[in-house]
Amino acid sequence: MMTSVTSKRKIQIETIGLSEVPESEKKTRWYDYAFIQMAFSVNTGNVLVPALAVTAGGLSAGWAIASTLTGAIMAFILVSLLSLPGARYGLPAQYVIRTMIGSRLSMHFASPVRSLTSLYWFAVQTIGGSIVVQFLLLEFAGVYLSLYLLAPLFSIIMGVLALIGFEAVKKTIKWFIPILFISQLLMLYLIIELISQDTSLIAKGEFSLGTCFFYGSLAFMQYVSGVSASSDITRYAKSPREGFLGVLAGNVAGFTVVALLGALFASALQSVNPFVSASQLTDSSPAILLIAAGAIISMISINLSNAYTGGYSLLNAVPRLGRVKSALIFGVAATALSLFPSIVDEAEKYISLLGAAVIPLSAVIIADYLFIKKLSIKKEHLTRLGMGGHYTNFSALLTVTLFVPIYLLIPDNLSPGLIVFTSACIFYTLLQNLVTNQSEISHN
Repeated sequence: MMTSVTSKRKIQIETIGLSEVPESEKKTRWYDYAFIQMAFSVNTGNVLVPALAVTAGGLSAGWAIASTLTGAIMAFILVSLLSLPGARYGLPAQYVIRTMIGSRLSMHFASPVRSLTSLYWFAVQTIGGSIVVQFLLLEFAGVYLSLYLLAPLFSIIMGVLALIGFEAVKKTIKWFIPILFISQLLMLYLIIELISQDTSLIAKGEFSLGTCFFYGSLAFMQYVSGVSASSDITRYAKSPREGFLGVLAGNVAGFTVVALLGALFASALQSVNPFVSASQLTDSSPAILLIAAGAIISMISINLSNAYTGGYSLLNAVPRLGRVKSALIFGVAATALSLFPSIVDEAEKYISLLGAAVIPLSAVIIADYLFIKKLSIKKEHLTRLGMGGHYTNFSALLTVTLFVPIYLLIPDNLSPGLIVFTSACIFYTLLQNLVTNQSEISHN
């Protein structure tokens, strides 16, 4: 009996890796996914686009919210659709994507790019969250802690939780999401109370169709890359429907709060960091502590996603590592990168470089799944993967090769992400249909 009890208390590290999740473990309901995605949403990185729509774009708070929310919802629909393979087949995203862009392109390009993207955002979120915590500790407790202590500490905690696996992610968020929600409500209350006392704070700003389109497209581009990772989470869904609805509902609800916080704080206080600004709107120590707790939890939540999906991308690129080693390697690399705060200052350069690869890849993945496979992956595709078959999707390879340099050549003010995404979707669909038709003719 003692042995049985002890074994139940042991931490179970996820080891499934690239194998299919057993039906017995597919128990996660739509509301669990909604809570998970909402917890992933509100953080210092995600508020930037709606905040910049006000501070840099000159939009009013209302138009900043409307434009960025519209762009984000369009991306979330696509991300939710690409979560269906994970729920249907119990397989991780990058592995399923082999059926869409070819195993070679998936393993040798898409997975390394996804790992680097997750690694970069993990470090940025860790550094950004650590800066908030550092400021609050110094401002209200008189305690100074170096970023070189805070960032690695948080990084290690998040890396360990991601190593344990999906159950650790789900349980951690369940424990802390009440605090996160209360913190966000408090921040909204503080800024709305300030605005109600002086409505002129948000009277500035104007409407510009071009600017609305630009920031809406930025929001779309920021989230559409999630198509290459959403199946990692939903492979534990009770059903494809529950996975789809949970991911969509959670993302939309979460970004609504993101847009409100980002735009309102930017309009009223010209701030792009609501966590820091909100703490300056109250003298209440419990309120400040709650805001600080919200900042820490939001950082941990989003980085659990970054570390979890990043580890699986690395595993797809180098399957011999196994699930545990790939998660450990990613955690060590993420901790090391969080020691370089300068990457936040050079974010624009890194985001542009990553976008050059991520956007064409995302376009091909979406076009293949929606327009070529019509939301249905054939059994022979999965059988080929299971037998270790490797093949090249030359249409996907050509599309990515062509549109990566095009992305880099288009000026930023022309929204290169949206132009490349749309063009690559059309180009790949036409090319792949042509290849398929030619193949059918030759066989006949």
